[in-house]
Amino acid sequence: MPNPQIVLFRQDLRVHDHAALVAAAAAGSVLPLFVLDDDTPGKWRTGSAGRWWLHHSVAALAAALQSLGARLVLLRGRAGPLVARLADELGAQVHAIKLHEPWAAIQEAEIGERLTLHPGQTLSSPPAVLTKSGGRFRVFSPFWRALQEQMPPAPPKPAPKRLTMADHAPAGDLLEDWGLLPTHPNWAAEFADHWSPGEEGGRATLDRFTGLVAGYAEGRNLPAEPRTSALSPHLHWGEVSAAEVWHRVAAAAEPDIAEPFLREIGWRDFAIQALDAEPSSPDTPLSPKFARFPHRDDSAGLRAWQRGLTGYPIVDAGMRQLWRTGWMHNRVRMIASSFLVKHLLVDWRRGSEWFWDTLVDADLANNTLGWQWIMGSGYDAQPFFRIFEPVAQGRRHDPTGAYVRRWVPELAALPDSVIHAPWEASPLELEQAGVRLGETYPERVVEHGAARRRALEALGQLSV
Repeated sequence: MPNPQIVLFRQDLRVHDHAALVAAAAAGSVLPLFVLDDDTPGKWRTGSAGRWWLHHSVAALAAALQSLGARLVLLRGRAGPLVARLADELGAQVHAIKLHEPWAAIQEAEIGERLTLHPGQTLSSPPAVLTKSGGRFRVFSPFWRALQEQMPPAPPKPAPKRLTMADHAPAGDLLEDWGLLPTHPNWAAEFADHWSPGEEGGRATLDRFTGLVAGYAEGRNLPAEPRTSALSPHLHWGEVSAAEVWHRVAAAAEPDIAEPFLREIGWRDFAIQALDAEPSSPDTPLSPKFARFPHRDDSAGLRAWQRGLTGYPIVDAGMRQLWRTGWMHNRVRMIASSFLVKHLLVDWRRGSEWFWDTLVDADLANNTLGWQWIMGSGYDAQPFFRIFEPVAQGRRHDPTGAYVRRWVPELAALPDSVIHAPWEASPLELEQAGVRLGETYPERVVEHGAARRRALEALGQLSV
């Protein structure tokens, strides 16, 4: 009888377009395995919101595998030695989708020679997209042109029709015993109103978005409108593959209509390739001079930002959306991130850590590249001196104030003209809206002009 095949699931919680599962099923009986490894990633272990998602996604994967005839085995511990030991005991080969986070490389090295890695996390696995001189791209536009030369990706593979479960599989843990869900207080109470974790939810979200592709280029910058894909957590957890998303979206619209979204999938590849090239980047600015940046130790400002109480409505709306749904609109992520590092001069790593713990789509590559982009210290970053003005950003991207009214309801009765700058409202407008600055809604933690001058002075210290 052929040796059993272990399929190690990690950030690929699906049965469709899963090269490792297909290869294992073709070779013999399979032992599907998921290991909750909080040790190898260290400080970058899955955050609180991600653990909520992970619980439901693992449950969905277990059900999908059960319908195919196999049982998902759950184990907890340091994955590399644990999987290597299990493979030795069973005489098994191990199949997994190649990941590119630093912790994944450690796991893969610890499993050793029994491990076979398959593509599937990205459109083009690092370091496949290289400059003509064989180096890594540090700017997205030429990376995107080079990536397009390799597209489209291989067509998605169907799920196996049937699996044969390996003999002598360990009983494993119960998912409920892992304690991934919050208890008291249940800060994730509203998450289920917004999300359906798991492959079925991911495929349904992709189905919905293929009907919206035509309006994506314009609508993606309007946070009050449901015109983004909402695929980011499904992509992070691998509930749908990047290749399947590419093929479905490309088939749904003419090339020039589909390209704005396909560029975003390309940006995801760019982020993963950047992390693969610079594994220290989650903690270290890629531009060395920014290691000397004079960040402020402003615990009160950080706390106001985390709670959505900065006094700037567009920033506060985004931070409250994040807390209540585990997600924030990407345009507002840029505004809120800029505010923390440029208006408050708080270390970008404090913001990165907060996003890591509160986002259901927290992804080490995208989170890192995004924060270093805002700081001006990473690949293809905007210059630090480009400082978003929150009121102008709010008026441009939320012109009617609908987004602010939803997430900052204490300002809902203000006129459109002042909802993004309540300090500009007249006493009568404030009274009629029931707004008392400093009481029902906070005063600004810093005035924009003063914050901008302070930020540019801090930047100037880097050239001294």
